Amino acid sequence: MKKRFLSLMMACTMAVSLTACGSPSQETTTAAPKQENTTAAPTTTAAENKDNKDNASDAVTLKWAIWDQDTTPYWVALKDGYEATHDNVKIELVDLGSTDYMTVLATQLSGSTSAFDVVSVKDVPGYATLVQKNTIEPLDSYIKADNIDLSLYGGATDQITVDGSLYQLPFRNDFWVLFYNKDLFDAKNLAYPTNDMTFEEYDALARQVSSEDFGSQIYGAHYHTWRSAVQLFGVLDGKNTILSGNYDFFKPYYELVLNQEADGICRKYTDLKTESLHYSAAFAGGDVAMMNMGSWYISTLISKLQSGEYLKEDCGNWGMAKYPHAEGVEAGSTLGTITGIAITTGASDKDAAWDFVSFVSGTEGAQIMAQTGNFPAIMTDEAMELIAGLEGFPADEQSKEALKVSNLYLEVPYHESVSEVNSILDTYHASIMSGEMSIDDGIAAMNEEIGKILK
Repeated sequence: MKKRFLSLMMACTMAVSLTACGSPSQETTTAAPKQENTTAAPTTTAAENKDNKDNASDAVTLKWAIWDQDTTPYWVALKDGYEATHDNVKIELVDLGSTDYMTVLATQLSGSTSAFDVVSVKDVPGYATLVQKNTIEPLDSYIKADNIDLSLYGGATDQITVDGSLYQLPFRNDFWVLFYNKDLFDAKNLAYPTNDMTFEEYDALARQVSSEDFGSQIYGAHYHTWRSAVQLFGVLDGKNTILSGNYDFFKPYYELVLNQEADGICRKYTDLKTESLHYSAAFAGGDVAMMNMGSWYISTLISKLQSGEYLKEDCGNWGMAKYPHAEGVEAGSTLGTITGIAITTGASDKDAAWDFVSFVSGTEGAQIMAQTGNFPAIMTDEAMELIAGLEGFPADEQSKEALKVSNLYLEVPYHESVSEVNSILDTYHASIMSGEMSIDDGIAAMNEEIGKILK
C-alpha cells in the first residue's frame, strides 16, 4: 500500500457547462395498411441476409454510471470519442449526481440484476465497498489477454489491487500542488515559492509575506478545513500512510499550522467553519499568498477569471509550485486521488464493456481527457503540452515544471476498513483544529481507535 509512483500522473476538471445528452426517445408507430407493390423488390443473397442479421444482433448499448454530466466535459467527450470508432455500440450516460454518488451507486448495484454495465469509481472507500459487495468484475483475465502494460499507470494499480486482483482501471488523477499569488510577493519584493521547498522554508516564507496592517491583512498561507490539508503533509515520505495505525508523525504538521493560526499567518479553522468560507473564494479574495490544494483548482481559477467571476486584480497573477516537503524527502513528492472505471458483475455484455473500459483508461482516453483540460492517469508528453497550453494557464516555466511529479502516493490506499479509518481521522482532526482536544490527545485517540480496526 505504500508503493512509489514512478511516472507522472496528473488530473484537473474544467468547470464548464455542456448540454446534457439524453437517450434517444423511443417512438411507437402503428403499421400502415399493406399495399401491393408492382415494382420488384431488390433481391438479396443468402450471405447478405446473414450479414444484415449479424450486424443487427451485434448492436450493443452500454449503460455507464457517472456524476455531474453538465459540468464535467470529459463524460460526453469520452462517449463521443468511443462511439465515433464503434458504430455498433451506444453509450448511455446515467447521471447519479455527485452528492453521495458512491452510496447511491452501491445501492443500485445491490440487486440481482445490474442497472449498469460500466461504472465510474469516484474514490477508494467507494471502490472498497463495491469490491466487498461483489458488484464489480475482476479485470485480470482481460488485462492478461490484451497484454495491458500496467506500468503506464505509474504504480496506481498496485495500490488498488485487492488480494492479487484488480477491479478497476484509473483514467483520471488529481494531485496536490501549492498555488500562490505573485502580486503579494511582488509587493514585498520577495522571491516566489520554489519547486523545492522544505516545510521550514515554506513556513518562513509564509511569515515573511504576511501582513497584519489594518485594512490590508495578508495571510501567508491558507488551509481548507479538510483533514487532508494538514494530515497529508505527513505522508509524503512514502513510509507513512493513513493506514499506519500510529499517527505520531502528524504532530509537527499540526504544530506548524496551529502556530501559524496563533500568529495570524493563516485564517483560523474555527472562523472558516463558522463562515463556511470555501477555499476557492479565500484565494480569489486576493489576500492569500499561498494555498495548498488539488490540481482540480487549476481549471476553476482559469474558468472563473475568464468569466469575470474572479477579478484579475485580486488573483489573476497566479502561479504554482510543487508541494513543500520534509527534509530528506524528494522534491515533487505529493499526494493524489484517482478516478477509475469498472465493469459490473451483472453487465449484459462483459466483452463489450471491457472494450470500452480499456478505451477510456488507455492512451486514446488519455488524449481525450487532456483535450478537455483534465489530467489523465496515463500521462504522455503530448497530453502535458495540451494542458500547459490552456489559455489562462501560467506562462512561467516554474508553474509548468510544478506539474511534474516525482513520487505520488494515494491519499487513501485500499483497505477493507478504509471508510471507518477516514471517519475517525476526520473526527479527531476537527477536535484538534477547533481546540477541543490537544494535539497529543487527538493523536492518541486516533492511534487507539484506528489501531483496533486495523488489527
